[in-house]
Amino acid sequence: MLSDIEIAQSAEMLKIADIAANIGLSSDEIELYGDYKAKIKFEAIEKLKDLPEGQLILVSAITPTPAGEGKTTVSIGLAQAMNQLGMSTIAAIREPSLGPIFGIKGGAAGGGYSQVLPMEDINLHFTGDMHAVTSANNNLAALIDNSIYNGNPFSINPRTVTWKRVMDVNDRALRNVVIGLGGKTQGVPREDGFDITPASEIMAILCLSNNLEELKTKIGKITVAQTYDNKLIKVADMGFEGAITSLLKDALKPNLVQTIENTPAFVHGGPFANIAQGTSSIIATKAALKLADYVVTEAGFGFDLGAEKFFDIVCPYGEFCTSAVILVATVRAIKHHGGVKVRDLSTPNAEAVKKGLANLDKHLENIRKFGMKSVVAINKFSTDTDEELQLVKEFANKNGFDVAIVDFWGKGGKGGLELAEKVTHLIENQVCNLNQLYNWNSPVEEKILTVAQEIYGAEKIDFTSEAQKDLRLIKKNGYDKLPICIAKTQKSLSDNPKLLGKPKDFLVTVRRILIASGAGFLIPITGNIMRMPGLPKTPAALQIDIDTKGNIKGIF
Repeated sequence: MLSDIEIAQSAEMLKIADIAANIGLSSDEIELYGDYKAKIKFEAIEKLKDLPEGQLILVSAITPTPAGEGKTTVSIGLAQAMNQLGMSTIAAIREPSLGPIFGIKGGAAGGGYSQVLPMEDINLHFTGDMHAVTSANNNLAALIDNSIYNGNPFSINPRTVTWKRVMDVNDRALRNVVIGLGGKTQGVPREDGFDITPASEIMAILCLSNNLEELKTKIGKITVAQTYDNKLIKVADMGFEGAITSLLKDALKPNLVQTIENTPAFVHGGPFANIAQGTSSIIATKAALKLADYVVTEAGFGFDLGAEKFFDIVCPYGEFCTSAVILVATVRAIKHHGGVKVRDLSTPNAEAVKKGLANLDKHLENIRKFGMKSVVAINKFSTDTDEELQLVKEFANKNGFDVAIVDFWGKGGKGGLELAEKVTHLIENQVCNLNQLYNWNSPVEEKILTVAQEIYGAEKIDFTSEAQKDLRLIKKNGYDKLPICIAKTQKSLSDNPKLLGKPKDFLVTVRRILIASGAGFLIPITGNIMRMPGLPKTPAALQIDIDTKGNIKGIF
C-alpha cells in the first residue's frame, strides 16, 4: 500500500496558473510561488466584492482520538466529489503547523487520494506565512523589551508583560523562561515564556482580517502589558502597529493550490482549535465563496471546539452564513470512546460501538443548538465490519440525521459521491438559519458557563483566584462584551483528557482569562491545557527523511 506522500508524489498536477484560470483569476491576479503555488493579489480580492456568494459547508467531527478521524481528508474529498458531480466547488482549509508534523500527528494536508498538493511544501515551509507570523510576534516582543530597557517611556511594569514569544515547534522546555540575564546591557530580567505560533494573537488576527487596513487596526488594539498605575498598554500606544503589519503584508494574501484531482483549494492561516479559533482565514474563505458555487471548509478538532468557535466568533466577524455541517465519525474512534484501547481498535467489537455512540450523540445534540442542517459522514476503514457501520448509521438516523459512508482516502472523490449528493440536496433552496449560542453582551462568567454546560455537558465551572483577578481587569477595561475562545483539551468533551465518551456531572476549571483585544475575543484557559505543546516520546520526526535528490519521505 502506498503512503500518503508516495500517492502525492505520483499525482499529476496542473500549473497553478491553469487552476487559477479555471476559477476566473487571470495570471495578473496571482503571485506565483513556483509552478504549483500562488497567492491571490489584494486587487483581485477587491474586484470580487460585488460578485454573489456561494454556499458554505462546514466539516467538523466527533471528539478526536489517537486513531484519527480524517476530517481534513473528508473536507478535501467532499470538494473533489462535488466537482465530479459538476458542482463548482473550492476547498478552504488551514495551513499545517510544523509542531504536530514533527510531533505526533505527521502531515496535515489530507490523506490517500484526498490531499492538497504539493503535499511536502504545504506541510513544511509552504509560502512562509507561519514564519511571517512568528517574526511579527517576536519583533513585537523585542520592541516591548527594548522600550523597557531604554528608559521605559510608557512606564510598563515588567512583571505585567503578557506578550509571549512564539515558535512553530513543540518545545515544552520553552514554556517558562527567564530573559534579560547576563548584566545591565542584556536587557531587564523578567519571567517570560513561549507559545506555539498557531496560538499567537497575530495568527488569530491574520485569520480574522478582511484587508491590510483592518489587520493594522487590529494589531494596534493588542494589549501587551500594564503600567505601574495599572493601565493597559496597547500596541498603538507604543506606535509599533505599522512595523508589525509590514511583516504580514504577503502572509495576509490567500494561498491557492490544488487537490490530487486538480480541485482548487485555498490553504491559509493555521490557528489551533484547542487554543485558538481553529479555522482558516476569513479573507480566503470569502474569496472562495465569490469564486465558486460551494465552499467546503473545516473547523479543527471536535464540534465542541472548532465548530463552536466558528459559529460564535468567526461567522459574526466574517458575516458568514453556513448552509450545512458535515460531522465526521469513524467506527474506530467510537470504539475508543467505548473503552477500547488503540491497539485493539481493529478487532470487531459491536458492544464498544454501542457504548461509544454517546460521544456522537452529544455532538449531534450540539449541532441542533446552532440550528444547522447536517449529514453524518462515516469515514470507513478496512477493519470496520458491516455490523459496526450499521450500528452507527442506524443511531444517527434515529436521531434525525442523514448518513453517508465515505472512503475518500482510498478512492478520492468517487469515495463520497453519495455524501456530495446528500449535502447538496440538504441545502438546496434552504435559507441559512444560524443561531449563536450566547449573546456577546452577556457577562463573561455567563458566556463561559453557557459553553461549558450546553456544549461540553459540564455541571458547573470554577474560577481560580488568578482567573477572578483577570475578570476584574477585563470588566474594568470594558472587554467583557467580547466573545470567548476557550482553550481546552481536544481529547475530551470535558477539560480532563482522560474522560472519554460523554462525561457527566463534571467541573470545568478556568485557570486564567487572557485578553486578545486585537483579535476581538477573550481566552479562558481551562484544565491543564498548554499553549505550547510538547513532543511525544517517539516523535514523528523520526520517520521523516530526505534523499540526495531532495525527495522527502515519511510525512504520512
